Amino acid sequence: MARIGLMKTAGQTKALLSADELARLLLSVAAEQDRLAFAMLFGHFAPRVKAFMMRCGLSDAAAEDIAQETMLAMWHKASYFDPRRAAVSTWIFTIARNQRINRLRRERVQQADVRLDPSDEPDSPASGEDIAIAADREQQVRSALSALPTEQATIVRLSFFSERPHAEIARELGIPLGTVKSRVRLALGRLRTLLDGDA
Repeated sequence: MARIGLMKTAGQTKALLSADELARLLLSVAAEQDRLAFAMLFGHFAPRVKAFMMRCGLSDAAAEDIAQETMLAMWHKASYFDPRRAAVSTWIFTIARNQRINRLRRERVQQADVRLDPSDEPDSPASGEDIAIAADREQQVRSALSALPTEQATIVRLSFFSERPHAEIARELGIPLGTVKSRVRLALGRLRTLLDGDA
């Protein structure tokens, strides 16, 4: 896809748009793939996202890339926007933040790949004693889990064994995100007490 000129488009949106106008434009992008509405949103937000990313320490080129990726994601994800849950600016800057996090993760992985030494060998197989210790520890964890209240044990299983994000667990169980987090905290404290008592 050809790069979109930030400077050209930035000049197209001279007047400040109200929150209601921004929401109307984004809803128009979502419902009708309205290119004019997208261009107005782009002109309004792309320079702001780029400037914000540069204040976060990114280079000019990296900040422009994030702004471009954010605007492209806005086009593709416009149907997910809900004006009752967030302002357009909050929604777009959340996308930008996620784009920045993804970029930093990719860079970390690339740096880790470069640092890998080809002579690294895998760990030697576990000894019989190690396997017995691990099996004993697993049994202790299972016993401790069974001692937890059902709602805490369920959340621990979903969070740690199924590796589900807390927000997804909250949706699945129909409970607030804060409740999920507090149950995880309580459960981990209880498990620590139970396991330390067995050690």
